[in-house]
Amino acid sequence: MATLARLQARSKSLAQQYYYRNSVVDIFRKKENDAAIKIQSWFRGCQVRAYIRYLHRAATIIQKQWRGYLGRQQYQVFVKLAYYTMKMNLYNAMAVRIQRRWRGYKIRKYCFNYYYLKEYLKAVSETNDAIREALEEFAEMKEREEKKADLEREEKERDYQARKMHHLLSTKQIPGIYNSPFRKDPDPWELRLQKAKPLTHRGPNLKRKPCVSLSNWLACTSARSFPRSGILPPIDRKRCQGPFRDISEVLEQRYKPLEPTLRVAEPIDGLTEARAQLQKQESARNVNDNMFLPFSSYHKNKKYVPTMHLSSKYGPDAYGTQHFRDENPKRWICNKVS
Repeated sequence: MATLARLQARSKSLAQQYYYRNSVVDIFRKKENDAAIKIQSWFRGCQVRAYIRYLHRAATIIQKQWRGYLGRQQYQVFVKLAYYTMKMNLYNAMAVRIQRRWRGYKIRKYCFNYYYLKEYLKAVSETNDAIREALEEFAEMKEREEKKADLEREEKERDYQARKMHHLLSTKQIPGIYNSPFRKDPDPWELRLQKAKPLTHRGPNLKRKPCVSLSNWLACTSARSFPRSGILPPIDRKRCQGPFRDISEVLEQRYKPLEPTLRVAEPIDGLTEARAQLQKQESARNVNDNMFLPFSSYHKNKKYVPTMHLSSKYGPDAYGTQHFRDENPKRWICNKVS
């Protein structure tokens, strides 16, 4: 009974010890479980990574073999294409050489025969010389005829003037204006007046009545029946054989408008105007018009006037090196007191 009483008295402490020991066991069991999970996860991770590395190595080997196969196939295609290109270039070069020889022979034989062209040009030059001589003779003849016609026209005008001024002829009693007594020889106009006849006045022109006769009627009817033109139509000339240009092109080149040279087209004072314009542009571009004289003492006595960005307390430093409103007393020109 005493033992049972002692057990009943110790039942609460035993229950507490049992709960405490079970809680301790649970805590250690959870730590061990966490440690086992960590070890398993690490080991399984090592296994998976090793397996993935193995798969990567296998995939790399497969890709390497497949890409090598594709590269060899593509290289074979490139080699075949290069071989075909080289062969076609060789064939083209051979064909070009054959064509060049044949075309040269054909041109020299049939198109541009040197000896035939030489004979042809010789004949053309001889014909041109003959035509040029004939044209020169014709031009000289026309010039002589024009001079002769001009002289005859002038002579007729002088005769007409002499006939109009026949009243100025000198007489036995009164000398004329062209026969001055103070001259040794008479004037040529005096001799011309002596040879000329006085100009007579023409009578009134009376209109004649048209007389109708058989001959006139026949002439009129024939003229009406068979009209005739006063100017014959031009004869169609054949084009000259040879490398000659068209007449319209030659006339256009001969009578082309005047193209003045640069010296005539430009004004005489163009250089002076250009220099003045250049000086004006330079003066508009320059900020300071004072001449810089480094080897003279002209500017030494002149007072220096600093510019605004150098005399200010805010330095002109670039962005990023200094704040915009920072002061830099070391860069001041004059000692300012803020």
